[in-house]
This record gives sequence, structure tokens and C-alpha cells, in this order.
Amino acid sequence: MTHIKTMADVLRLEAKALERAASLLEKSGSAQVEKLVMIFQELLISESALIFCGVGKSGIIAQKCAATFTSLGLPSFYLHPTEALHGDLGRVRKSDVIVMLSKSGTTEEVLKLLPFLNIKKQNRIALIGAASSPIGDQCEIVFDCSVDKEACINNQAPTTSSTVSLAMGDSMAVLFESLSGLSREGFAVNHPGGILGKSLRMKVRDLMIKASSCPVLTPDQTLQEVILLMTKYPVSGCAIIEDEKFLGILVEGDIRRTFTRDNLGLKTKVADIMNYKPITIGPDYLAFEALELMENKSHSLQILPVIENDKFLGFIRLHELLKEGFSLKS
Repeated sequence: MTHIKTMADVLRLEAKALERAASLLEKSGSAQVEKLVMIFQELLISESALIFCGVGKSGIIAQKCAATFTSLGLPSFYLHPTEALHGDLGRVRKSDVIVMLSKSGTTEEVLKLLPFLNIKKQNRIALIGAASSPIGDQCEIVFDCSVDKEACINNQAPTTSSTVSLAMGDSMAVLFESLSGLSREGFAVNHPGGILGKSLRMKVRDLMIKASSCPVLTPDQTLQEVILLMTKYPVSGCAIIEDEKFLGILVEGDIRRTFTRDNLGLKTKVADIMNYKPITIGPDYLAFEALELMENKSHSLQILPVIENDKFLGFIRLHELLKEGFSLKS
């Protein structure tokens, strides 16, 4: 067996296990899903938490599930069953909902916790490999995460089973998301630090160079004055205004092109060489939208004037967007 076939076979085996889990859910899981919907609806109007519990590989999957629900706006955390017996039960309230993960349904650490768990059976959910088991019997909702075979060669290490449990947790999370009506903007509230949050929340005004730090001239000034002012304020562009109204811009490329034309020099008026119809953007557009404008296939821009009601507010540059991590490929 080649190395590549070994890896490919694992992927196929786990994919088949997921298909099997989906078929089992569709065949006999309707009542379980309806109960889950009711629990989610109660959680949406209460301040209760969704708790995930498991040990070993199941514990790692439980932690990921808790993190996913938290990112969707539902308070959720991982509870280690052993730590719970040594004080962490203080985090658990009667109104909370708990999801227990176990391949065998007989995980000793979870079984030891059950007698002390102050959560009613109606609020207990199992993602389990053996529906008829001590843990399954203590839960109102049981989702079948059984597998025919682990992907590991010795059929021992949790591979296929942990994948199915993870996917079942994801399916629960997406169901919750659909019930909560969470928008992309709402999702970003919980992700302010990453590029996802930035792309949905950060606006042009947050990154623009304000007008007070930009070169600003009038149409009757000269190219010499443009160069001097752009040297003082090196932002790669110059705004042209008259009577506080934005008229257009000059960029470094315009200056270079000016010196390639006959009869033009340092005394050339700004009005003769400025761009009267530049692409502009408003301050309340998303920064990501500014990037889309700049990297449009029909043109490539390094700088955009920020305009509101014909008033120049500043420039937003490609440099600042890239520095913040924005990319059309992300």
C-alpha cells in the first residue's frame, strides 16, 4: 500500500462515516432534532449556558464545540468531568444545558459526575457511539455518532468516531445559527480581532489619513507647490479643493507624466493636470469595500479620496489596508 493511498483511504472512510451518520439522523432523528430546537429556543431567551463535557479525544472535540457555539453568540464552555468534581461544578446552573460526548457511553469520569450534576434530564444531550448505554440512558436527546470502524490501522485510536462527533456538533451549531438569525455583522461582533471581524466591522474612517495630515491645494496653485506640499505630507496623493468643495486629486503618477509632456513644468497650474473624476469612497463604507475598489481588474489604485457631501475628509491607502491584513484572497 502506498503512503498516499493510506491517507486517501482514511479520508474516504471518514467521509463514509459522515454519510452514514447523516442517514441515521434523517431516518430516526426527527424527534430528537425537534427537542433540540425547543432547547435552543429556550436558550435564546434565557441567560443559560450550553456546556460540553468529555475526556480524552472526546474532550478535545467538546472544547471545539463549545468554542463554536460561543462564536455564534451562545454562552458555552467546556466542563472537564474530573475537574467538575473538584470545584468546577460551581460554574453549572440548574437551567443550563449539557452535551456529553463519549464513544462507548461508559466513560468512567462522566459516569462519576452524573449523580452530582444538577441539570434535569430534559436538558441533557449525548453525542455518543452507543445509544443504549449508561450515559445515553441519562440523556433526553441522544444523537447516534457510532461508526463501523476507526480509520486507524488497529481500529483503536479515535479517528472516524471523533470526526463524526465533531461534525454532529457542527450540525447542532448551524441549526442554532439558523434559529438565532445571526447575521454576518452579528458574527463579526464576536470576532473583532481577526481579519473576519475586520472585514465586517472596520470602516474607511477607521483607517483613513485625515485631511489635516494630507496635502490640500487649490486649482490655481502650481506643480511646484504640489511637490513641496507632497514632500511635507508624503501620502502619495494631493486633494484639490475650492471653496471647501472637493474637485479632484493629483497623485505621484500625474506628476511624473507631467514632465514627459512638452511646455509643462514647475509653473504648470494644478487645474491643467489634475484628475477631475477620480474614484472616491465615503467614510462609512467598509474598509474591505475600499480594497475591492482599489484592486478592481479594470484599474489598480494605491489611494482613494474619502468624500462626504463634496467635502474632502482624507485619503485611504492600499498600504494601510494591507498592513491590517486585508486581502481579496483571504
